[in-house]
Amino acid sequence: MQAWESVLSGTIAGPPGTALRALIEGSWQRCLQADVNPRASRGPEPLSEDELFLHRERQRDLLGASQPVLAQACETLAELGTLIALSDTRSVILNAVGDPTALEAGQAIHLMPGVDWSEAYCGTNAIGTALITGQAVQVHSTEHFCEGIKGWTCSAAVIRHPLDGDVVGVLDVSGLSRTYSRQHLAIAMTSARHIESRLRTAEMERRYQLLDAALARFVAAGADVGVILLDHRGCPIKANAQAQRALDDAGAGINLPRLQRIAGLALGPHSPGVPGPALPAWLRPEWVESVLSGAERLGSLLILPRHPPAPCAPRAAPAAPAAPAPDPFNTVITADAAVGELVEQARRLRGSPVPVLLLGETGVGKELFARGLHSHGPFMALNCGGLSRELLASELFGYADGAFTGARKGGMRGKIEAAEGGTLFLDEIGEMPLDMQSYLLRVLEEREVYRLGENVARRVNFRLIAATHRDLQAEIKAGRFRMDLYYRIAVVHLHIPALRARKGDVALLAQAFALRFQQEHGKEAAGMAPDALAALEAYPWPGNIRELRNVIESAVLLSSGGPLSRAMLPPEVGQAPAPTLAAPGPITLVQGEEDLIRRSIVASGGNLTQSARSLHIAKSTLYAKMKRYGMSREDALGFGPERPGIDPRDA
Repeated sequence: MQAWESVLSGTIAGPPGTALRALIEGSWQRCLQADVNPRASRGPEPLSEDELFLHRERQRDLLGASQPVLAQACETLAELGTLIALSDTRSVILNAVGDPTALEAGQAIHLMPGVDWSEAYCGTNAIGTALITGQAVQVHSTEHFCEGIKGWTCSAAVIRHPLDGDVVGVLDVSGLSRTYSRQHLAIAMTSARHIESRLRTAEMERRYQLLDAALARFVAAGADVGVILLDHRGCPIKANAQAQRALDDAGAGINLPRLQRIAGLALGPHSPGVPGPALPAWLRPEWVESVLSGAERLGSLLILPRHPPAPCAPRAAPAAPAAPAPDPFNTVITADAAVGELVEQARRLRGSPVPVLLLGETGVGKELFARGLHSHGPFMALNCGGLSRELLASELFGYADGAFTGARKGGMRGKIEAAEGGTLFLDEIGEMPLDMQSYLLRVLEEREVYRLGENVARRVNFRLIAATHRDLQAEIKAGRFRMDLYYRIAVVHLHIPALRARKGDVALLAQAFALRFQQEHGKEAAGMAPDALAALEAYPWPGNIRELRNVIESAVLLSSGGPLSRAMLPPEVGQAPAPTLAAPGPITLVQGEEDLIRRSIVASGGNLTQSARSLHIAKSTLYAKMKRYGMSREDALGFGPERPGIDPRDA
């Protein structure tokens, strides 16, 4: 205490005769340089649940190996009035167990999961000081730098990865000062060694699996290439006889027996430090092959040519230029200036990796625009509104073998994994359950996905295109959609107008559909008669382009030949009066949907079965939407319940 008071008064060294250990004095000096508040009464505020979840996800292997060790130590420590805490390499406590009284006292100083106990925040303490020094540390009572922690005693040992010796965590035994015992440090060190032993066993099992998966590739490699197998941490575990010479030819400057790790080939959270380091300059991406077990990546193979070509070597003859890829937006038929400008905007976004949100009513062609925005790799589409919550989760994230009753043997990769290197299109994302939105947000932020029932992170890289007919801003206010997810998916948003708002496009599209289906079904390519076109233009098209296409194909199939006339159209289309449109003005998607439902009920003469069919939704969905907007059929029609022509089955 005298030394500490001397430090606070401006003298770094303690007064003569003070028994201040060199370890503690060095830590106090670091605390002074970091401007740590010596009067602090506790650690910083804990992380949010989501942030703590991410920390724990990054340390799944460590948590799994430590669980039985902590459970065994807990029984002993409970009798000693202490707790045992596990932290990661960022000093964030991941788990804490032990005597209930000690755990409760620990919460008072924030010695609890989710709190950063680095020296920079909490001053001298066993966890933070052990990480800095890389050795076992015992800090007792007044040796702590911060005043509020001086009533505690703590002992910590670092946990090292058994294969390369890197520090992967810290195990700490803490209690109030009266519980001090030299044995606490021995307990921490012994428990840390037990965790390292379990990590070694898990790593060896993983390496055996990796060797089995890569053996065939080693055998198939010729004598002119070097082959190096690396595990999920980027550490080499096997190489062929040509590997060292191939490394020399590539200019790597690496002595293979001394190679510890290629950080750029580490997979996800298993590598400590900054995630996602770049490949070294000498290593070309085309030399890297993934080693897979099913859809799970176990490690990497380096296939190194013995004499790689110079990066800029001239070619004997220039290759013929590749034919330009067809423009998907050339299939968009429109005479509307607004739609034409929208297509040009989409063309400019085609090669960009930024997420795009497509807005518009059902049937306006959002998937067509999504496919147009897609430029390379696989295109995976999933409708978030047409599946149950459980089925949506398994389709999106995939699942492990035996994850649930009826799960496919060997598991299944989800649409996120299947979209690797390409585009994931999530249609009707506004229908996604709120809790599942948080999981999707983590995937977008971490670029990692966990299958259901599995604790192995899989790196993913894809472009997200989302679509919805809902007003997501209104959904956010209503608490049905996450604001942070909205800003993730709506970096750019494109609003596709309804068919009824596209001037002149109904006739153009109708003629194009008629000629196309007449040719496909072996009919005379005669197009549309003028009276049919007039009826089509008078109809409000609640189902938009999808409904128009279905109406035309149905008319073609039922026609006996010649141009399609008004009589060949469905009654609700051929006999519909021209809609009365309100004066133009700002309108939300929710208002647009309500108006769309009213128009479809009017067009069907009040028959809700036909109305649901024209909207391409289930009748139960139509009832739910009408209830949401406080709408009745009579209100929509403007008549009482005795209106003639209403199907009594809908009453």
